[in-house]
Amino acid sequence: MLSKKDTQYAVDQMGEMFPEAECELVHENPFELLVAVMLSAQCTDALVNRVTPALFAKYKTPEDYVAVDLEELQTDIRSIGLYRNKAKNIKKMAQSLIDDHGGEVPAAREALEALAGVGRKTANVVTSVAFDIPAIAVDTHVERVSKRLGICRWKDSVKQVEETLEKKIYKQDWSDAHHRMIFFGRYHCKAQNPQCQQCPLAFMCREGKKRLKGVEEHG
Repeated sequence: MLSKKDTQYAVDQMGEMFPEAECELVHENPFELLVAVMLSAQCTDALVNRVTPALFAKYKTPEDYVAVDLEELQTDIRSIGLYRNKAKNIKKMAQSLIDDHGGEVPAAREALEALAGVGRKTANVVTSVAFDIPAIAVDTHVERVSKRLGICRWKDSVKQVEETLEKKIYKQDWSDAHHRMIFFGRYHCKAQNPQCQQCPLAFMCREGKKRLKGVEEHG
């Protein structure tokens, strides 16, 4: 398991590799971000960004989503995976914002998680990106990178990964670390064919060392 010091070093190295790491979902306000993150579940940010310009031009407020027929909203996001369920949850979420928050997106994670279709990861992204409150959202990339590097254990749940990262990374760096790890996982330490041979962290990465040893033995 990587120590706190080594974890911080790894995150710093990712920052040097991806100095521009930030949320890639295009949005102009917390409400658009919330909708975009909900759409991005089990789907790429690139695909969401192809759908949201027309969506956000058509629907500006929670009231707009509540007023539209479910079938019409489903058609508007049809190219996105799980679109039926997502359309239903977005309508429910919009109604909750109107009923409980005066139509405004709350900043508190607990309040966000109470909204329909909003899990911990989505709440953490909105808290961090929209309101600049330190948070680490564990998506598939963050989980993969954390486990490959040995920051946490292979058997850890998503919640345990989040808690371990919070312990091993300085709080003021949580939000930056989250984006750096996503970029590192998305563009370098990919699920298939991770670029271990060109990785500045290979010397400290349990998965990288194993893979490079296999390359040497078969080379």
